[in-house]
Order: sequence, then C-alpha cells, then structure tokens
Amino acid sequence: MSSPETMAVNLDGQDESAGPVRGTQGVLRIGMIWLAANLVVTTLLTGTLFVPAVSFGTASAMILVGTLLGVIVLVLVGNMGTRTGLPTMALTRGSFGIRGSIIPAAANLIILMGWSWVQAMLAGVTVNYLVHEATGFSNPALFSAICQGIVVVLAIFGHTGISRVEPWLALLILIVMGFVFAAAFGAFSPSEFAALPVDTSLGGTPFITLDMVLATAISWTVLSADMNRHAKSSTAGIVGSGIGYTLSTCIAMLLGLVAFSTVLLRGGDATAFDPAVIVGEFGWPLGIAIFLSVMATNTMVVFGMVTSVVNAQSRWHLRFLPTAIVLGIISIIGSTFLGLLNQFTDFLFVISAFFVPVFAIMIADYYLLKRRGYSRQILHERRESRYWYSGGVNWVAVIVWVIGAAASYLMSYVVPSPIGANIPAFILSFLLYLGLMYGLGGVRGLGLRDPRDAEPTGHLLDGADATSALRLEDPSATRAPRPE
Repeated sequence: MSSPETMAVNLDGQDESAGPVRGTQGVLRIGMIWLAANLVVTTLLTGTLFVPAVSFGTASAMILVGTLLGVIVLVLVGNMGTRTGLPTMALTRGSFGIRGSIIPAAANLIILMGWSWVQAMLAGVTVNYLVHEATGFSNPALFSAICQGIVVVLAIFGHTGISRVEPWLALLILIVMGFVFAAAFGAFSPSEFAALPVDTSLGGTPFITLDMVLATAISWTVLSADMNRHAKSSTAGIVGSGIGYTLSTCIAMLLGLVAFSTVLLRGGDATAFDPAVIVGEFGWPLGIAIFLSVMATNTMVVFGMVTSVVNAQSRWHLRFLPTAIVLGIISIIGSTFLGLLNQFTDFLFVISAFFVPVFAIMIADYYLLKRRGYSRQILHERRESRYWYSGGVNWVAVIVWVIGAAASYLMSYVVPSPIGANIPAFILSFLLYLGLMYGLGGVRGLGLRDPRDAEPTGHLLDGADATSALRLEDPSATRAPRPE
C-alpha cells in the first residue's frame, strides 16, 4: 500500500482533474457556465415527453415547480464543492467513508457513461437527419460514434477551451431557441396550445411530470460540486448556479414542450424524444444548435466522468490521460446502441433511484452532522482519519442508500406514489440517516461520533488544515506543511 503522504500528494496533485482547487470564478461566470451546460438536447427533448399525457398548462407549471425544487438540492451539493474544493464524488467520502465512497462513485460512472451515450446518440440522429435530407445517406449509429469521438478528443485536449467558449455557444443556442419560440407562437396562439386535448390513455399525471423534471436536476447534481468548486465564494456558486440552472432548464424544457406541441397542432406524426421531429419542423438552424450543445455539454460530462474516477480513491494512482482514453473508447462503442433512446424515461428514474438518497445523505451529513466542514483528513486513507468509520465504510450511509433506492423504485414501478417517488425518497433518506447517525452514534466500532467534528474547518487548501493533516500523518512532525 502507498504511504499516506503519497496518497495525499496523488489527491492533491497539480492536475486540474485531481484534488481540491481554489475557485476564482464570480457569479456571472458560474451562471453562464450553468446556463450553457443545460441548454442541451436531452433537456429540450425531455419537454417533448409531457404532452399530450397532461395538458400544456400543467406541463408548463410542473417544469417551473420541479426546476425550483430540484435546484435547491443542486446548489446545496454544489456549495459543498465551493467550500472544500472537491468534486461531488470525492465529497461522498465524508458521509460514506473513505472506502465506502467507491459505491456512489461507481454508480456515478455508470450514470455519466449513460448520459454520454444518450447525448451522442441524439447528436448522431440529428446529424444523420441533416445529412440524409441533403444526400440521401443514412447511418445514425456511425454518426453517433463520430460525434462521441469528437467529444472524447475535446474532453482530453480541449475541455478548458470548451468551458471558455461554452457561454458563447449558449448565446448562439439562445438565439436559435428564440427563433423557434417566435415561429411556434407566430403559427399558433397561446390559447391553442392550452387547448391541446389530453390523452388520458397515456396515464400521465402532474406528479409524474414533476418527477421527470426533478430527475433532470438530480442528474445534473452529480456534477454540481465539480463545476461549483471553481466559484470564488459560496455566494458566487449558489447564486450563479441557481440562476443559470433555473433559466436554462426552464427555457430548454419549455422549448421542447412548445416545439412538440406545434407538431401536434399541425397534425404531424409526432414521436416524443426524437430530435428529427422538431428539426424537421423548424429546420437546420435548430439541428446545428443541437449538435453544438451536445459537443459542449457532453465534453464536460466525459471530463466529469474521468475526474470522478481519478478522484474516487487514492490507492491506484490513476492518471487522467490513460483513464480518459479507456473510458472514451467505451463511450464511443456504447454510443452506437441506439435502442437506449427508447428507454430514456426509465433511465431518468434509475438516476433518481440511485442518487436522490445519496444527495439526501450528503446534505444531512455535511450541513447538520459535520457542521458545514470537512477537514483534510478526507484526503487520506488512514485508520486515524475521521472519515474512516468502520473499515473505511460508514455502513449507516450504505444501508440508508439501499433503503432509499429501493423505496424510490417501489414508488415508481410497484406501488406508484400519488406524489411521485423523488420527494418521498429524499425525505425518507434524509430523516433515516439523521435518526440512525444520532441513535447509533454511541455504538463502539462504527465511528459515527468524533470530537473532531466540532473543530473549525475551512477550504481544504487552507494552511491551518494543511498543518492538521501533516500532524495526522506524523504526530511528531514539526516541519512546515508542503506548499499547496
């Protein structure tokens, strides 16, 4: 096993993919990054799933309510990244344990890989439609693989550049979206949209719609700390991500809702979650906007996927480039399995079942149990670490996660909840985790209570915490801490 100091160096490495970072970005910059990130085809096409299962007005209201509820979880987890400098999955060490955090990290890898596949497929289908219209050639699987190949190259070599130009891409996409809104409402009045008949045979309800919107927020929360750790302050991260995510989600989902409703009003053959349907209605500018949005957002998804793996543990010393190449090859191959597009709704609910309990546990642990602070001991795989718990695992968190995920599944598919699955699963996981942590806190061997939780903590690059970490590694050491 590597020495604790070596593991700390690995986690505190100079690569921007590893270890804590100190943010420098203000409200506007963070807001623009979040605005650009979610102006993407998956969010847009999620808006096509709502009508005619529910009315146009109900769908619009649930998009707004679900986004405002979901963004609360997103900014709370994102603020943990701002205050510590760590990405989302590295933060799970605080609640799940140094080794137990591998469980949500593994789930996150699967989810992000699925997202990269879905977005590449949608870009490929869009490009295939445009090419087929121009030349008659059609091979959506080939174009999906090509699009994902471009994404992987950008993730390895151009993620910094993408993050810089993404706000400008967002501006271009907003212009195209404005054109679509103008064309739709120029053709049909708001009252005609509101009068679209509801197809009750589809089994839609307001809470099913709300759950899908909430699932979108949960799916983005897996990257919230990754992005918000670059904010220079909690205010910048909370305000920037809150406004940016809310605007982008509402705009993109409402656009999908309006565009799909326009096709229905024209009496067209409307298939939900098919970009070719709305590109065929509004033309190639929308197709180009969809392609650019996928290139920008999927690049950050793949980069976040690699970052999660690199930061998941400290024993294997994974490097960014070879990890990115291996995961990139897998993502390119998977992007050709176009059948996944037919299972997108189930994919959203799987994300919710996995991660609603995780985020409930993280928020309860950080803000209430650990008093808004994790020390640098979170970086070290040592038994003396406060976050070692029992054998490196907080079994309370693992058990609550399993119960919360199972409850979410049951409320989605076995005994459908009248108010959806996400809100009850979050409340259940949050309260159960707090109850068990307090109730079992005195049990020896579990490591649930620790007097070090009362010690003040700051950003993980703060000098005071660096000194504490050094003493943890070598209590007799008197030398100055290694420069960060």
